[in-house]
Amino acid sequence: METKILEDSKTKLKIEIKGETQTFCNVLRKELWNDSHVKIAGYKIEHPLTSHPVLIIETDGKETPKKALKDSIKRLTKTNTDLQNKIKSLKL
Repeated sequence: METKILEDSKTKLKIEIKGETQTFCNVLRKELWNDSHVKIAGYKIEHPLTSHPVLIIETDGKETPKKALKDSIKRLTKTNTDLQNKIKSLKL
């Protein structure tokens, strides 16, 4: 995955995410909405075969969009680790 910052201000962040699809963007967008300071979290893909997703995050200013993104990634990492551990504990 490669990211490119398209816009970065105190309350708004736009990032192009190369090498990812709607699956990753949907999970990240949904987790961003769990942050009370996030006012807008979404993404757009102009065309799935010719463009990359652009993630858009806007906050209320009490937290930067970069911090909200980092916190969301940490929560997703923990959730993923917990899920892996639960799957490993199953005796299949």
